[in-house]
Amino acid sequence: MSLVEEFDKTGNWFFKYRSYLPVVLYPLATLVIYLEARQDFAFSGIKWSIFCLLISLIGLVIRILVIGFMPKGTSGRNTSKQVAEVLNTKGIYSVVRHPLYLGNFLMWFGIILFVNNFWFTAVCILLFWLYYERIMFAEEQFLKRKFGDQYLEWSLHTPPFFPKFSGWENADLEFSFKNVLKREYNGLFAIGISFAYLDVLRNYVEYSKFHISPFWLYVLIITFIVFIALRTLKKTTKMLHVKGR
Repeated sequence: MSLVEEFDKTGNWFFKYRSYLPVVLYPLATLVIYLEARQDFAFSGIKWSIFCLLISLIGLVIRILVIGFMPKGTSGRNTSKQVAEVLNTKGIYSVVRHPLYLGNFLMWFGIILFVNNFWFTAVCILLFWLYYERIMFAEEQFLKRKFGDQYLEWSLHTPPFFPKFSGWENADLEFSFKNVLKREYNGLFAIGISFAYLDVLRNYVEYSKFHISPFWLYVLIITFIVFIALRTLKKTTKMLHVKGR
């Protein structure tokens, strides 16, 4: 099997199970905090908490820009196979080819930084890069086969991961807040509960008692309320139904 076929095969396998990588980070972060209580970075306290949270929220905003303008018939959250009825080249896709993965990375990067361990941060960056590089390769092979010259022309002037903002083109579709509210409440709650878990764990290691800092308690409560409210609306009403998407 050639390297191209090998990358394509493993990339599609990783694509199928791409939502499970962050789960691995929890036991790793737990071990790092439990075994290595010292903090490597010079920052700490409420300022460091806010900084890490903002990075994660920036990642969520990038995902929102994708979901809000997402046309029907694109991959979204499907795991069985690659799907693309149209090639997205406008909006956030006009400045970066893989904005969802950029958003995912930043969401988890804020949480990774909060662990406050240099080697844990370095290893996680490497894991994300190796993991998503294969997925991006497989996706691009699929898009190249399906859209041919249209894909090649777009890929020539649009970077894969680090945005080039000068190339921005407005999206053809109107932004759909309903689509965002229907799809992204899980991500917001994941941010809240992840930070809260790490805060409780660190406080237990340092002070030998279960305690959550007031800041993260408020964040957890807010994200939980939003989660319950939007999930209830989605499951019991048609308020978040988006026609044609």
